[in-house]
Amino acid sequence: MQKYAEAVLKVGVNIQPNQVLYIQASTEVVQFVRLVTKEAYKRGARNVVVNFSDAEVELMHFQHAADDTFMEFPIWEKVQREDLIEKRAAFLFIHSKDPDLLAGVDPKRIANYQKAAGEAMKKWREANSVELLSWTIIGVPSRAWAEKIFPNQEDSYDKMWDAVLRATRIYEEDPIAAWESHIKNLNERAAYLNKKKYRKLHYRAKGTDLTIELNPLHIWGSASKQTQDGVTFTANMPTEEVFTSPDRNGVSGYVTGKKPLSYAGTLIDDFKFVFENGRIVEVTAAKGEEVLKNLVATDEGSHYLGEVALVPHDSPISNSNLLFLNTLYDENASNHLALGFGFPIALEGGTNMSKEELIKNGINQSITHVDFMIGCADMDIDGILEDGTIEAVFRNGNWAF
Repeated sequence: MQKYAEAVLKVGVNIQPNQVLYIQASTEVVQFVRLVTKEAYKRGARNVVVNFSDAEVELMHFQHAADDTFMEFPIWEKVQREDLIEKRAAFLFIHSKDPDLLAGVDPKRIANYQKAAGEAMKKWREANSVELLSWTIIGVPSRAWAEKIFPNQEDSYDKMWDAVLRATRIYEEDPIAAWESHIKNLNERAAYLNKKKYRKLHYRAKGTDLTIELNPLHIWGSASKQTQDGVTFTANMPTEEVFTSPDRNGVSGYVTGKKPLSYAGTLIDDFKFVFENGRIVEVTAAKGEEVLKNLVATDEGSHYLGEVALVPHDSPISNSNLLFLNTLYDENASNHLALGFGFPIALEGGTNMSKEELIKNGINQSITHVDFMIGCADMDIDGILEDGTIEAVFRNGNWAF
């Protein structure tokens, strides 16, 4: 755990001397939060601000609070976040929640709260979209999460820690050097795609036949990012993806989710989207359909895609054969897409464009951004050049170059 904390602060948020670190975490992972806090101060952090939540308290709120409370978002949390943005704090978000925590809760309550949260966090989303801040999302096991992944096993918590540390390269002799090598490899993949400038990607697999158009000025990114102040950071640990934003109006066909989606404490499974001219026109799911439909209906932009990410099937998390029931991990075992807002950094000159200019250039706008996994071992992806030439990008779930 000590090596994990060090990697998170060096490779992840890359905490700087005299910088404030904000940590959002569950009470269940307080031991790890203390490790990170101590290490942050050793590295010169000015202050460490921790916002703890408690899963049982959260569940009680969703079960018993008045309906109109879910139309609100705590003003103190909004003000705190905006104050920390002004201070150029680094942000660490720790996922540990039971993926099925809110099963059985009225989907309308979940939808209303997610919409209120999305509205409240507009400045946070805008700051991220132009790389103003360094931030990282990581996973730390809780016993409830571990028991979901390793049911009826006495050592489920230990196994969960083992899986998390393997996925984040902490067992390597030098985890920092291993991360630097991994990031270099992902950057090379992104550079190849940026040189090609494919105008379309065509996805084919069982349950999927989808064409996604890309703006001629699109940019592929990868694990390593850089703030406006020149601080490099890694937003997701683990990460195996290269990504860009599609033309919001250029998506057509249908796509099937290949892994369950854990969204707002609810599991959504066996789902399918149908697109016409970029917009989702049909949504079905065997489990969690109402929650998924509410997600799509969050606002107009949530009917469109904001991200396309490429991840080989032959990757560490996929090869573990574990279903983490957490998007941070499962998206890094699978090609994935995201509903909602797109990235200004994924377009040449995008960070200097207004919202209207971004939409005109195909970058979607929304108060939400939710990834879902579509990759599988039989997925083929073709890249289509401006002149119509078709080239293999993925074959049988893996890179073709």
